[in-house]
Formats: sequence, structure tokens, C-alpha cells
Amino acid sequence: MIRRHIMLRSVLVMLLLATAAFQVTGALTNTNATPEPLAREGGLAPEDVHARTARHIVERLQGHYRQMRFDDALSEKVFERYLRDLDPNRIYFLASDIEAFERYRTVLDDQLRRGDLSAGYDMFNLYQQRVRERLEYMLAHLGEGIDELDFSSDDEVKLDRSEAAWAEDADALDDIWMRRLKNAVLTMRLDGVEDDEIGERLERRYSSQLNRIAQNGPEDVFQIYINALAQTFDPHTSYFTPHTSENFNISMSRSLEGIGAVLQAEDEYTRVVRLIPGGPASKAGQLQPADRIVGVGQEDGDMVNVIGWRLDEVVNLVRGPKGSKVRLEIIPAGSASEHSTREISIERNKVVLEEQAAKKKIIEVPGVDNTTQRLGVITIPAFYLDFDAYNRGDEDYTSTTRDVARLLDELDEADIDGLIIDLRNNGGGSLHEATQLVSLFITRGPTVQVRDARGRVQVEQDRYPGIRYAGPMAVLVNRFSASASEIFAGAMQDYGRALIVGDQTFGKGTVQTLLPLNHGQLKITQAKFYRISGSSNQNLGIVPDIELPWLVDKDEIGESALPNALPWDQIDPTRYERLFDLSPYFETLRGRHAQRMQTDPEFVYVLDQRSLVEEQRKRRTLSLNEQTRRADQRDVERRSLAIENSRRKAQGESLIKEFSELRALEEQRALDPDADDDSDRPDAYLNETGMILGDLIQLLQDKQVTVSER
Repeated sequence: MIRRHIMLRSVLVMLLLATAAFQVTGALTNTNATPEPLAREGGLAPEDVHARTARHIVERLQGHYRQMRFDDALSEKVFERYLRDLDPNRIYFLASDIEAFERYRTVLDDQLRRGDLSAGYDMFNLYQQRVRERLEYMLAHLGEGIDELDFSSDDEVKLDRSEAAWAEDADALDDIWMRRLKNAVLTMRLDGVEDDEIGERLERRYSSQLNRIAQNGPEDVFQIYINALAQTFDPHTSYFTPHTSENFNISMSRSLEGIGAVLQAEDEYTRVVRLIPGGPASKAGQLQPADRIVGVGQEDGDMVNVIGWRLDEVVNLVRGPKGSKVRLEIIPAGSASEHSTREISIERNKVVLEEQAAKKKIIEVPGVDNTTQRLGVITIPAFYLDFDAYNRGDEDYTSTTRDVARLLDELDEADIDGLIIDLRNNGGGSLHEATQLVSLFITRGPTVQVRDARGRVQVEQDRYPGIRYAGPMAVLVNRFSASASEIFAGAMQDYGRALIVGDQTFGKGTVQTLLPLNHGQLKITQAKFYRISGSSNQNLGIVPDIELPWLVDKDEIGESALPNALPWDQIDPTRYERLFDLSPYFETLRGRHAQRMQTDPEFVYVLDQRSLVEEQRKRRTLSLNEQTRRADQRDVERRSLAIENSRRKAQGESLIKEFSELRALEEQRALDPDADDDSDRPDAYLNETGMILGDLIQLLQDKQVTVSER
């Protein structure tokens, strides 16, 4: 996430707050009567501080970039968001519960402006009651033994119930949960788990969730309810309680000290958003974005089920001293079942700046007439800047731009023919460094535009004349290239300065500010990034000139996958001079790339794997017939083994005879990444980017020859 190096002027903040106060004052004249909350025995209730904080947050939200009015339409959005947050898969509430909640649908805006939180607590109290009933139901059936379950019928379980009808009565919910229990047992049986252990695992899981809901307090309800309001504006606007703010620096980076992962709460799970470059998780290669963490264990200790836990509670378990190991039970990204889990182990460490620093190397690709082209590669894991040293005026401060400039000088001495900037998995960092890096590759001009909530546009400029590197370039990106990476890649594309190769980027084009409250903090979106061409980075990201296939589901990862994300739009372009027009070469470059893709074993593997994974992702139901499920599993295993062996054969590696061998190898990699026998395998994405850049260099040379002959 980008740190704002150039903050909005304090006058602007004062104006925004003054405007917000005026709008809220005007809105408070609405005196529509609101319903009394439904009576709940032993329920949780808000504290006085929560009412004051709610009013304060409503005032601050008037300064949000989206400029939404507090009216009935907003109330309905908050109502639906809160229901989704509480019961996303519609497995707890009854249709009669939803009917009773309808009294709140259009009055939440009025209540929240007054600091009245009764509706949110009323809905939560019934939710907690329903969760307790369901967990007790499951534990009762487990007590009877799973050997009593029937797996010979043609019943199915629906994988996604987010749009399903609410259960009409308790019997209908019993049926839903019985199918869930059968699916859990079947999934673990197919993974080779014995019935006794299946029963023990599920009992521990449901008992842990039951104990967790008993620990909920007024502060927990307040955070969930207010975040339903905040994230109705956009997914990056969030409320943090004092406890969350003090114990976890979630407000700016959400980085976990210990393993180096960016996490977020999603439904009842803790979901991996991205990995911190140079961190233990990134280096180990076991944890992946979109994985969901369901259990945390310490060294050889028991695995603790964390489904339904608050994000900061999960963080406290994951944290630990350097050198110690944490075990995570995860649901791999794209898994068809929440019970299909695997365990990984990561050694805790700190993310050090040296491991995030830009690095260089040279690769060679074939040229024309049996020649070889030497291409420099600069990998930039993050846009970093030692702000303290920079502000002190230290001449030796560390920064991305200074490091890249030095590497460019070294590559120039090596007489390279072209340059690749590798921004894969670069989640951003310093805005200042993104704009300064652009200055190494253009003469002088604008780099990015920033538009605030009142429509005012500020243009960041490269004010340094001269180009550090003027040769042919490509920028390699993927879905995890975000924020500052997108600013740099977008500028290179707009200036025609480099080919953009890879996958459509994340699409994070908004700017957040952290505002203090009387109780906690509010992270609020107050500005938006635009390219110099006027196109927003938001939601759409950077679309590459030449696309490479990835095993990434864009419906799960990226800004467009987040609910209530701000849309893509555009403003007027700023004045700039396009340096080159590479578009006339795109058709030829894409054609040559497509030919190589047909025979490259790595990309054939990726395309085949993607086809198989997408087929599994599209499934809406799973059979609860054991014979059918085993037949389906054998088919998937057969196809997976064939895809793996096809790649191995093409690369001269030994074939795997049984799927169990492949599974054992994958599990060994998860627990001990140093044992990975694929560590020396060439980087197919970097090599293909080199081939594409080599083609461009050849085309440019051919054009120069043609011009010279004329």
C-alpha cells in the first residue's frame, strides 16, 4: 500500500471536516421514528463510548472520496452488508429472522447519525444465538458417531449459498447442516483420514467455534457493525478499535511481523491477500494469496482452530520470536471444499530491507543469424525509501531509485541490448519512489495524477532532465503488482517507453488517510490515482500489451474482487509528450509469442492446469454419494498426474507413477521448501518476457535498416 509522501494540505483537511460537520448537522433534523429493538435475553449491548464514536465516524465519512449521502439508500446498503458479514453463506438465519430484521432496512442511517446502535446489536445477538444452536446440533450428531451417516444416496451439497433462499424453518437448516457434515466427512475420507480422527477433528473445530462466540463482547459487535458501515463506502475504509490499533499495525500495511503476510478477515476466515517481499512466507513459497487460514499451531503444539476469530487474535497466534516455527492449517486457494486442508510450517523471521532491495542479473536470448542478445533484468520487490535518513538530509539514504540507478550503470558497463524491470508480486510502497523511478527512463514530464474528494487534481512531476537508460525495455507484471507498481507501469505504457508484459495488475488506485477518533482510528479513502493519460488505475489495473497465462482467479484476487470497490473511470489527460509508439509491433509480437506458447512445456503446463482448476471452480454442487465422489477424485488425480508428467517428460525429468507420489512431494514442499527439486527450474515467465523483448529489439533494428536504405 502506498505511503502518502505528499499529503493533502491541512487547509484541505479542515475544509473537508467543516463540510462534513455541516452536512451532518443538516441531516440531524430528520426525526423519523425508528423501531424498538427486539427483546433478546442475555444479549450484548453497546457502551456509552460506542455511541459517541459512531457519531464521530459518521461525521468523518462525509469526507470520503465517494461522497455518499446518509439516506435510505445507504441504510439498505449497510443492512445488506451487515447481513452478509454475519451470515455470508446463509446457513444460520431463518427466513423469519430476516423478516423481523426488515424493520431496520431503511432506518440505520438515522440511527447511526444519532449514535443509536440498537439495530446492529439486536441483529448480532440473534446471530450469536443461531450460531450456538447450529454448533450444538453438529456436536450432538458427532456424539452419535459418523458411522451412522448414509453416503449411498444421490444427495448433493451446495458449495455457494450466498444467493440461496433463507431456510424456512429449523428443519430446513438441519438439512443444510447435515449435508455440510456429510461433505466434511467425505472430504477428509478422500484425503485418507480415518473416521476416528475425522470425528475428533470436527469435534475440536465446532467446540472451538462454540467457545469463541461465548467470548464476544460489546467491542467486538461494535467493530463488526461499524465496519459494515465503513466498507459500504469502499473496501479500504475501515474502523480499528483501540485494541486493534495498539496491537497490530493493520491501519497501514496489515503486515504480520513473524511470517510477512498481508491478511484480511473474510467471512469467518482469515484470508491471505499477498506476501511481503523478502518475508519468510514469500521466501518459503508455501503460503499463497487467496489461501485461507483455519488453524494455527506453535512448533509441536496442538493446532488451534481459528475459524470465526478476530483478525488481531489470529495475528497474536501467528506472531512469535525469530527462529521459532509456526504451523498453519490452510484451505488452498480454489479448493472446492472448506474441509480440504493441508498443513504448512514457516520459520518466523523479520523482513529486512536488504531482502527487499532491487537486484540485477543478465539473461541471454537468441537473436537473428545465430547471435545472442544480452538482457539486463532488475527485480524490484517493493518501492522502498528510508524516510528518516531522507528527511535528515543523509546523502547515503536507501531508496529504490538510487539502487536502480546504480544497477543501470553496472548493466550499461556490461553492454546490454535491452532491459527488463520485473515487478511481479510488488505490492507497492513509496509513491515518491514510484514517480522518481519513472524519471530514470524519460526526459522530463508528469508521472501520475491524484484527484481528491472535491475533484481537485494534483499532478506529480519528474523534474530532473535527462534519461539514465534510453534503450529498449519491458516491464513484467502480474496480478499481485499493485499500487506504486501500477503507477510506474502505467507511466511507462503511456509514454510508450516500455512493453508491458504479464497479467492484468491488481487495480489498487486509491489513497487512504488514517484519522484519529475518540475511540480507535478510521482509515478512510480520500483520493484516487490517475495515469497521465487520464485513465484510472483503480479496479481495472494495468492491462499488459502482451499477456502471459497465470494460475490466478481474478474473481478472487484483485481490486475488482472486493465488494464495493470504487469503479474505474477517467479524467482529462495531463500534458505530456509520448516518446515512442510501440503499438505497430504488437500484432507481430503477439503472433510470435503465441507460437512459442504452443510448445513451451511450462506454459503448456500452466494452461492445462488452469483449465482443470477453472473446471473445479465452476462447480456449484458436490455429490454426497461416496462412490461418485471417489470416481470424481480418481478422474481429477489422473488428469493432474498426466499434466505433471507431460511437463516432466518435455524437460527430461523422471516421471511420477502414482498420484500419491505427487501428493507426497507437494506435502514435503509445504513442510520443507528447501527439499523442492524444482528450485533450479528456469523462470518461464522471465524467459518468455526476454524472448518478447528480443523480438522487439529485432523489429526495431529491422526498421532502422529499412529507414537507412531509403
